[in-house]
Amino acid sequence: MDTSSKENIQLFCKSSTQPVGQPSFKTEYSSSKEEHGCCGELKVFLGALSFVYFAKALAEGYLKSTITQIERRFDIPSSLVGVIDGSFEIGNLLVITFVSYFGAKLHRPKIIGTGCLIMGVGTLLIAMPQFFMQQYRYEKYSPFSNSTLSLSPCSLESDNQLPHSVIEKSQSKRNDGCVQTVAIIGPIFGFLLGSLCAKLYVDIGFVNLDHVTITPKDPQWVGAWWLGYLIAGIVSLLAALPFWCLPKSLPRPRRREDSNSSSEKSKFIMDGHTDYQTPLGEKSKIMEMARDFLPSLKNLFGNPLYLLYLCASTVQFNSLFGMVTYKPKYIEQQYGQSSSKANLVIGLINIPAVALGIFSGGIVMKKFRISVYGAAKLYLGSSVLGYLLFLSLFALGCENSDVAGLTVSYQGTKPVSYHERALFSDCNSRCKCSETKWEPVCGENGITYASACLAGCQTSTRSGKTLIFYNCTCVGIAASKSGNSSGMVGRCQKDNGCPKMFLYFLVISVITSYTLSLGGIPGYILLLRCIKPQLKSFALGIYTLAIRVLAGIPAPMYFGILIDTSCLKWGFQRCGSKGSCRLYDSDAFRHIYLGLTVMLGTVSIFLSIAVLFTLKKNCVSKHRSFRSKTEGTMVSTRIRKENCTTSDHLLQPNYWPGKETQL
Repeated sequence: MDTSSKENIQLFCKSSTQPVGQPSFKTEYSSSKEEHGCCGELKVFLGALSFVYFAKALAEGYLKSTITQIERRFDIPSSLVGVIDGSFEIGNLLVITFVSYFGAKLHRPKIIGTGCLIMGVGTLLIAMPQFFMQQYRYEKYSPFSNSTLSLSPCSLESDNQLPHSVIEKSQSKRNDGCVQTVAIIGPIFGFLLGSLCAKLYVDIGFVNLDHVTITPKDPQWVGAWWLGYLIAGIVSLLAALPFWCLPKSLPRPRRREDSNSSSEKSKFIMDGHTDYQTPLGEKSKIMEMARDFLPSLKNLFGNPLYLLYLCASTVQFNSLFGMVTYKPKYIEQQYGQSSSKANLVIGLINIPAVALGIFSGGIVMKKFRISVYGAAKLYLGSSVLGYLLFLSLFALGCENSDVAGLTVSYQGTKPVSYHERALFSDCNSRCKCSETKWEPVCGENGITYASACLAGCQTSTRSGKTLIFYNCTCVGIAASKSGNSSGMVGRCQKDNGCPKMFLYFLVISVITSYTLSLGGIPGYILLLRCIKPQLKSFALGIYTLAIRVLAGIPAPMYFGILIDTSCLKWGFQRCGSKGSCRLYDSDAFRHIYLGLTVMLGTVSIFLSIAVLFTLKKNCVSKHRSFRSKTEGTMVSTRIRKENCTTSDHLLQPNYWPGKETQL
């Protein structure tokens, strides 16, 4: 039986037994009709808001998936990519505080619609550099692609005859679960879209793909990073349309106005008679609202529980934002996976685990009716267990790739100290190779060389997109067997144990993501319960502002700066400035990436403990004050009763002193 049928039955029952003096059937019918219209508008609002959450999360998730693609395309270091990622949140710094404060008093749907339009235009602008700059240039050995030929990389490069590059033109609670779930689905589609675009060549539609001689597995490959931004921008623009057709507020049904069971969220969405509205239905003035801004802010930060939770969440989101931003890059560099596969894994495995964790946390809170103090303990417990599991990832790393002159010597011995790293050796000294080039060649000995020239290769043959080098003097020196002196374009695969380590990493990563996200709903409940009802909108705005500005902006920046310190081989741009990193030290990368995440998580745990103790102290003090008030009330009541009894006894004619003692 649907909801409308139940309402009709209830309406019929009410009208059939209508006592004298009660509203007529017509009044009840109009009230039900008003409620039905209100519910319809509320569903439209929730559907539109869910679509906005999806569009925003789609853009954010896709941005995370294109970090490595942007880094290669524009030849920039991770620190600068972190600035680009962090700048995605700068717009929140400018408007979110005032929108959260004034938006509760103004036309909310139109404000949301305006924000969607700005977000859509901004997302489209991210893709614009692709259409105003030259096509992507990558290093390759020959402009020919469909012929068999013989080249001499060593001698040709010494004579400067090999081209360096070739240009290719190439209802309430149920409703709030609804919105949060869609916000989680958005990043899933964002990373899946990133995986799809990473398989497409960056200049697709502008070049003949038959002339592209690299594949998605090549370290120089750049996917169509710009395509996803066009899609996400269009989705954001479409999400803005419904809000221009919605009213300023939804009228609250009469049947629910006097009900004490009306939910807090419905009051928040449907502005009936809130504390924000001025008496007699007058419109709030901007100056009056502005005068209340600073007192409201002072009141908010004067709440120690809110302030501690804000600090704990900010530190934890620093850990999570930095980890998520560079997770695709970590998977690529640590386990030798392609960018497309890294995004696919995150979109299909990690983010669904986060969604399941958030959903499970909400189910636990609802089923067991956990109190605010219990929510704080669940929030703390999920963080402690999650970061303890995260520690095991330190043991699930792969060793460095064997790269001659960087991680191993040209004779194949390792390790190589920082002072011993040199790309030149006796085996390639006569070739006069370029030290700045990064055209990796995998020798038959399992060692990667920075270029065919540095490998000392004398000849090469190409058939289609397959290029093989022969008579490589440096490969022959380190070969275990005599005569194995050939090589192929591309980096050598990591040791055989690395795929197994990658599988273990995925399992632990999924469990960790699920565990950490279990505390999402309990933490959100704790945030809402520790502030006054009239400050909820403002408090949520300040909370979002702090997370975006103090975590979303700086975390990718300093994560990127520290990750750059683990670079072994830098690329160089045409102007001579430093470009993107070609090769990382796997051990250093792992310790920096995981260590920084765990360190920030540990700080957030200590702050969460402070939240728990503060909440416990407040609960104990309130309980004591409640008991004292209750006991005082009981004593005063008993005294009043005794006084009344005494006076009654005194009024009785048969009463005399000592009667009770004689009885």
